[in-house]
Amino acid sequence: MCKCVSGYLIDKRNGSAFIKKSNMFLIRSFIPAVVTASPSPITQVGQSLNLSCSITTTTGDTIHQVRWLKDKSTLLAYQPGSPVHVSHQDPNILLSSAQHEASHITIKTVRPEDEGCFLCIFDVYPRGQQQGKACVKVTGKVIHQSNTTTIAGTLTTLPCSYTLPARVHQVLWRRINQSGHSTTLGSYSKLSLHRTDRVTLNKNLSHSQLSIQEATLEDESCYVCEFHTYPDGTKSATTCLTVDVLPTPKVNYETLPSGAVEANCSAQSKPSVHIEWDFGGDNRTLGLPVYSSRNHSDGTTTQTSTVLLKAASLSDVKCIVHHPRLEKPIVVSLTNDNSALIVLVAVCVVLVVLLLCLCFCLCKCFVCNKGKPNQF
Repeated sequence: MCKCVSGYLIDKRNGSAFIKKSNMFLIRSFIPAVVTASPSPITQVGQSLNLSCSITTTTGDTIHQVRWLKDKSTLLAYQPGSPVHVSHQDPNILLSSAQHEASHITIKTVRPEDEGCFLCIFDVYPRGQQQGKACVKVTGKVIHQSNTTTIAGTLTTLPCSYTLPARVHQVLWRRINQSGHSTTLGSYSKLSLHRTDRVTLNKNLSHSQLSIQEATLEDESCYVCEFHTYPDGTKSATTCLTVDVLPTPKVNYETLPSGAVEANCSAQSKPSVHIEWDFGGDNRTLGLPVYSSRNHSDGTTTQTSTVLLKAASLSDVKCIVHHPRLEKPIVVSLTNDNSALIVLVAVCVVLVVLLLCLCFCLCKCFVCNKGKPNQF
């Protein structure tokens, strides 16, 4: 192809320019530009991603414009210089750096539709367009609670979700005990649902929930939610469940032969409690409280506090039990035991016996002798 420019005849052949004037040939060779893009990255939805592209130029090359495209849509276009003039910019694209022969952009938040190839195009004079390609693979992320704590006897729910629900074909929940043994609790797919009696699963591929009815100490373990996806493969996350037991304080006392009163306050819980005493402001103790603890095979601990008191009114002596899962401590009066109930029950029994005796006497006097003849 030949072109005449200002008295010169320019003949472009095989990437070279032959400039002819006055029977002289000036040869300028166009070495093909080399455009290098960043390696094909793998990133998760919701994260940011940096992409870069650079070009190797020669003397006389001028870069007039740099563009980034995705699926034939322009994401960013600018003219390099000082300052850089941006003519078009997608809200999710940030121009990180605009050097003379390099372009660096940042995808602020990676979306599922960002999977694919991004083109960086350098508009170079006199070479024309030079382009590179950076391909991105987008995967999902499992969102879950790494550790959670519940209270024994309550409904416990473990949530788990995958950020690309359209790719999920099956969800499976497994339980891993302390020895590392795995037990399948339940699974469901687009076609079927499987679960056990104590465990329920909501049939939702995007947001899965494992519910345990009335959690017990035996439910304390680690639980794995698995998302079987395509083409991402199996994605999983582990949630470890801790089950706490709230305390139920018990108090009692007895009078020793010496006349002193031995008061006891105990509570079984998980984790263990802290016990204090309130003596109503009077110095009636015969020494400091003595504390003891006993560990049980189910993981709970019984804490006991014993204190010796002078023989006096015990109505204002209180045991105060603190537990990490309680906003306020439990306060139990030392005399607020079953003594009053026992007395009430005893009184009721005596009244019933008296009533039966009265009925028996009435029956003997008026009913049982009704059929007998009067004697004169």
